Amino acid sequence: MDTILVLAIATIIVVLVFEYTNGFHDAANIIATVIASRAMTPVQAVMLVAFFEFLGPLLGGTAVANTIGTFVTLDDLDRVLSLTIVLCGLAGAIGWNLLTWWRGIPSSSSHALVGGLAGVVVIAAGSDHVSWGFDELFQGHLSGVAKVIVALILSPLVGFWVGFILHKIMLMLLRGAHPSINRDLRRLQYVTSAGLAFSHGANDAQKSMGILTLVLLLGGFIPTFEVPFWVMMACSLTITLGILTGGWQIVRTLGFSIYKIRPLHALDSQVTAGAVIFGSSMFGAPVSTTHVVASSIMGIGASERPKAVRWGKAREIVTTWLITIPGAALMAITCYLVVRAFT
Repeated sequence: MDTILVLAIATIIVVLVFEYTNGFHDAANIIATVIASRAMTPVQAVMLVAFFEFLGPLLGGTAVANTIGTFVTLDDLDRVLSLTIVLCGLAGAIGWNLLTWWRGIPSSSSHALVGGLAGVVVIAAGSDHVSWGFDELFQGHLSGVAKVIVALILSPLVGFWVGFILHKIMLMLLRGAHPSINRDLRRLQYVTSAGLAFSHGANDAQKSMGILTLVLLLGGFIPTFEVPFWVMMACSLTITLGILTGGWQIVRTLGFSIYKIRPLHALDSQVTAGAVIFGSSMFGAPVSTTHVVASSIMGIGASERPKAVRWGKAREIVTTWLITIPGAALMAITCYLVVRAFT
């Protein structure tokens, strides 16, 4: 078996491992508010979310996959080197995911992937092999790393303010409602949590779809960058398996450590996050479910009782957001230097 085929198979396996860690890392982001508001038991929440998570990658298009799979240019390099670069970039992202999951800190799998891949490409091939997109940004076009960074900055802000405004409207509409309305709000979360799960699958699984397609292209197994159906199915199954095994430590952070979640807060958060993530998917912008869900909870809490929001926990999460890209990049670079030292 030749080196290219071995590397391609190894990289595909690592991509799927990343997708699995993405699933169990982000499961908490989707089910945290459902559990905190007591709309469902943990088992019910996970089963419902897993089903719609599975459908997201299959029905959500490939716009995000195209963004992720084309922000680095490696086709002019030796095939062995290019596949090694992708492998180390993924290893850095997985390492960061595991570290933040172990510490119970909600970070972004998406930006860990971008940071890991961009960092190792700069060291191994040069910065000209990364599509930074900053020149295009000044001309009014979003592409490359600039598109990811803009999405990183804007999506939590949009999540915060949409959550803030939506909750104000809902409080006005339900003013004077009987407490029994909470029963209906809990039931509605079967719909809103399903929508959030579908949106998450449509956005997050596409990132691995993009990397897998890039691996196939670099290995010479496909002629052009076009996502095969089996890649969609593999990523869909893997992220669903990750969801089923869930990251319960992060449930405590998002569901209980930012703001006291009641049924209306949970419903508004799910509507907000689902809309923002699905809209981003349509524009091909890879966003973080963690960022959007956490910021929507903050916005909802701020619209009701700003002093009750645990801003200290919010600052901790924001700090993690800021160090995710460089942290994953450092892990990926370390992995690459170790590999080069032994080859």
